[in-house]
Amino acid sequence: MTTTEIKTNDRTTTEATTVRPNPAMPRLNFAKAAPKVFRAVIGLDAAAREGLDPALVELVQIRASHLNRCAYCLHMHTTDARKAGESEDRLHMVAVWQEADHFFTDRERSALALTDAVTRIGDAGVPDEVYDRAAAHFTEEELAHLLALIFTINTWNRIALSTAKRAGTDER
Repeated sequence: MTTTEIKTNDRTTTEATTVRPNPAMPRLNFAKAAPKVFRAVIGLDAAAREGLDPALVELVQIRASHLNRCAYCLHMHTTDARKAGESEDRLHMVAVWQEADHFFTDRERSALALTDAVTRIGDAGVPDEVYDRAAAHFTEEELAHLLALIFTINTWNRIALSTAKRAGTDER
């Protein structure tokens, strides 16, 4: 076990951390350990995507993965977006979409704003203005699917992060 000093404001705390013997290896094969749960998440993911533009799906998944700091999912979805023809310029701008809004349509920006709010729901909930902006660009059915997509990528991010999936392996 190692210890790490963390300085916050004027206080320093010591936090114990365990070093895994081989950090290159995932902690657990989630799909194998909980196949019914894994299949259920796959089913939710597939259902959520129905009726949504595939480019928008990737942008939402990339943005949530940025916010959650999930390198595994970020690598996977940027790779998928490139294969689907997404431009490098737009991929680079997803992380700073608010400042680079001219790279994205109003519909995409409303989806990215909703992704930010839902992913960071503990900060301020989902503000009415963010929800209303998305509702102005999506039908009720599309909005429900968009929300389900955001729920799903947040679930995938948490699975990848908690099981220590390694970016670049794209094990699906």
